[in-house]
Amino acid sequence: MTGILRGIRVLDFGRYIAGPYCAALLAEHGAEVIRIEKREGSEDRFVSPVGADGVGALFLQMNRNKRSLTLDPMIPAGQEVVRRLVRTADVVVANLPPPTLRAMRLDYESLAALKPDIILTTSSAYGDGGPYAERVGFDGVGQVMSGAVYMTGESDRPYRAWVPWVDFGTALHCAFGTLAALMARRETGRGQKVEGALLATAVTFTNAMLIEQAVIEANRVPSGNRGQTAAPVDLFRTRDGWIICQVVGEPLYRRWARLMGEQHWLADPRFKDDLRRGEHGSIISERMQRWCEGHSTEAALEILGREKIPAAKVLTPQEVLDDRQVRAMGFLEPLDYPGLPRPAPVAKAPVWLSATPGGVRHRAPLLGEHTDAILAELGYDEAGIAELRRTGAV
Repeated sequence: MTGILRGIRVLDFGRYIAGPYCAALLAEHGAEVIRIEKREGSEDRFVSPVGADGVGALFLQMNRNKRSLTLDPMIPAGQEVVRRLVRTADVVVANLPPPTLRAMRLDYESLAALKPDIILTTSSAYGDGGPYAERVGFDGVGQVMSGAVYMTGESDRPYRAWVPWVDFGTALHCAFGTLAALMARRETGRGQKVEGALLATAVTFTNAMLIEQAVIEANRVPSGNRGQTAAPVDLFRTRDGWIICQVVGEPLYRRWARLMGEQHWLADPRFKDDLRRGEHGSIISERMQRWCEGHSTEAALEILGREKIPAAKVLTPQEVLDDRQVRAMGFLEPLDYPGLPRPAPVAKAPVWLSATPGGVRHRAPLLGEHTDAILAELGYDEAGIAELRRTGAV
């Protein structure tokens, strides 16, 4: 099985995560994805370099299963290549600001004039409208504007998440929207524009907090790692490390109280339900901390696991790579890449289809690795390709 999206061609004009990871998900399920890069290499190719050619860790993850074409779409010869490509494509992915899309003639109107059933999947920082439409932004913009950063860390110093969850969330939503658009095209024969935005993703992820604020004006303030709507929900130091423990709901709390030897707390009005336990979370966390200090990480997790209480060790990056569950499930696929001292462990799409599974078929491409082959498929002969190179189009 080569994937349910076999036969679908995707042109990936994306950068960094929101666009490229959307395209990577489509590629994992069989789509042919052509990554279009600047002639000198797009800037996201070199983030967190790990290879001899400067290729970055992010690029290796975002661009597995793709072919690479170098192109300057801003000059006439390059725009002709774009036109030929679009006529062969089903989807164009471009997480670029609306003015940039128009300048590159990748806006939906320009694409649809070439191929009426084309699907344009695009994302921006704020969306194509409103007072911020012309502004640009990265993942952190969504994080800070969603309320998430305010609620993370301590009251005198907010912290953004190191992991770019807004970018990844936007990519996931855009991939979902692209699949929906492909299903709609099967019914109508028409293409459409699929649009995501970092800020929209971020406020979607923080929506429950925003609903609570709008309806009851909770006016919450940050409390570090301690949760506020249940307890114990916190990070705890053991004899030799750190663990997380998350007790949410009455059955879990009853098991936890018995384990702590605090059965009398089951009748304590301060701890009557999740919300009240959250309000008095500092007391409950202090009790849990005392218990953890008497156990090693391994022993604490063994006991909590036996009691069916959610808990896990806080892992370093190396410990993630070495973790028995990560290895047993094969979450990471080792991929060779020219110039790497060892294979790169690339995360496969974390969803499994029993009948039509996807998979990682090959490594991320070298810069322009497939340029000549793709141009030949578009009808350029050797002389034509040489002329494109002479003019700087590819």
